[in-house]
Amino acid sequence: MTAPTDSDAIVRPGAHSAFVTHLECSKTGEHYPKDTLLGLSQAGAPLLVRYDLDALAGAVSKDTIASRSPDMWRYREFLPLGEDVEPVSLGEPMTPLVRLPTVEARLGAAEILVKDEGRLPTGSFKGRGMSVAVSMAKALGVTRIAIPTAGNAGAGLAAYASRAGIESFVFTPADTPEVTASEIAFHGARAWRVDGLVGDCAKIVSEGADAMDWYDFTTLKEPYRVEGKRTMGLELAEQYEWELPDIIFFPTGGGVCLIAMWKVFKELEEMGWLKGPLPRMVAVQSTGCGPIVQAFDAGLRDVEPWGDVTTNVHGVRVPNPIGGSMVLDVLYESDGFGTLVDDDAVHAARAKICAEEGFHMCPEGAACVVALEMERAAGRVGPKDRIVLFNSASGLKSPMPPMTNFLEPGKAVDYSAL
Repeated sequence: MTAPTDSDAIVRPGAHSAFVTHLECSKTGEHYPKDTLLGLSQAGAPLLVRYDLDALAGAVSKDTIASRSPDMWRYREFLPLGEDVEPVSLGEPMTPLVRLPTVEARLGAAEILVKDEGRLPTGSFKGRGMSVAVSMAKALGVTRIAIPTAGNAGAGLAAYASRAGIESFVFTPADTPEVTASEIAFHGARAWRVDGLVGDCAKIVSEGADAMDWYDFTTLKEPYRVEGKRTMGLELAEQYEWELPDIIFFPTGGGVCLIAMWKVFKELEEMGWLKGPLPRMVAVQSTGCGPIVQAFDAGLRDVEPWGDVTTNVHGVRVPNPIGGSMVLDVLYESDGFGTLVDDDAVHAARAKICAEEGFHMCPEGAACVVALEMERAAGRVGPKDRIVLFNSASGLKSPMPPMTNFLEPGKAVDYSAL
């Protein structure tokens, strides 16, 4: 199913939130109707959902939200689903902020908290976007979805599509970690490994749209994953009592989460719900694939495709992100920046934090720790800054070194050697 444009959009009255006014081209500002199944705008740019923020502010209060169940759906008014739409949910909880006291002491930092997205269904932050996007797809009549993925997005789609009764096709690079690749197939998707990168997977999805009649769920090619991921920013604002941290580090591939959080921070600011300034946003990428950081450091407004991709930190391995210019806008507007980290340093940090803090981060989360260490040493992060890092997935989804110590039964144990 090729995502329709404005002229041939599928209309499903009642599928939208009462507070959605329209969809908007992120490049031209052109308006598109709500209640429709859309992909990219006619300018080939991502679409963003816009709300009547005055009406929204008058319909719900902070106290009302605080009284609700501690899950993602406590922010229902901020999401595009109408009251008549049943969310496709697997029980998405609010994720905790976990302090890293050992890292604080080592870096001379006042406050380092990690928002642990590994607690969500399918073990990653992808559950937020997929829950909302699949809910909207079902409400708009979609019966078949395809997605290219580095891994976790595919696992999320497979799970939520199965929950919704929607057929899913998932294409992932051949070297995707076995746990995640197997999880995709185990959740019922028709899953395929591709000898290439996520861009090669995206080409298969795009070129197969007419023949397979599927809806393309490529990052930012549909408008509702952004809306679901805005709940990360809503939770963070509420957890900080509506006064945001000073700086946020996020591992960045396609960059949807930076776009989503900045979008909702600006919405909350316009509603008058926030105290104090907005945070500085930091995109963390790898020295083996860092097109957004490279463009930012060069002062550019558009991202050039990364050439030789060498990183094995899968979540940031997106050489040509479709929303790259939108991420750059976030970095510029927030007085943020980007940081490139080395893979070896990431894997060492992951092991060290797991052993010292008892907190098992995924490689992408550990990349944020490395970036913070670098920026603290460089002085772009001060000792009094309140810092939030995002652990985008459970560490259990990524490979670990084998444990090879053995004791043989019947033989005396040399306790001094243990």
